[in-house]
Amino acid sequence: MNKAFTRETDAPEDDEGGDELAAPPLPEGAKNYLTPQGFRLLRAELMSLLDDERPKVVETVSWAAKNGDRSENGDYLYGKKRLREIDRRIRFLIKRLDIAEVVDPSLHHGNEQIFFGATVRYASDRGEERTVRIMGVDEAESARGDVSWISPVARALLKARAGDEVRLVTPRGPETLEILEVSYPAP
Repeated sequence: MNKAFTRETDAPEDDEGGDELAAPPLPEGAKNYLTPQGFRLLRAELMSLLDDERPKVVETVSWAAKNGDRSENGDYLYGKKRLREIDRRIRFLIKRLDIAEVVDPSLHHGNEQIFFGATVRYASDRGEERTVRIMGVDEAESARGDVSWISPVARALLKARAGDEVRLVTPRGPETLEILEVSYPAP
């Protein structure tokens, strides 16, 4: 069968680095909670892919296809691979934005109860103190101290208040976390 009529799979190939595009799955039936800033960033990425990056790659692939033998044409092969990656990311972003629930954490400013978007300072029973911000799955970056709202630590902290102690089950065994401070961005 001619290769032009075979369906390409969306499964990442070993050399494509598909893991970087994957995000943690959401719980069954859950909404994709995002802050307004997180929603804007995902939407901007989607629009950039659709309006800028994809058309440029399509133009390159079209030009490379006109150059003859496609089997040894690096621009064509790389372009087609990059186009698949872009299309995969576009589909992912569209699906995530379709189920997005934008939650403004500043609505809880001054509240001491922990909800989505809270910045929480806590101490573990081992004496370690840590500050985390509870964010959406698609916007949480651990390097900035963010945790996703579906993470075990966020699940343990949600709905508790400053001064409360919560129990967190870890691979090293259960831990008690004392909530020291809860804050939200100003409106």
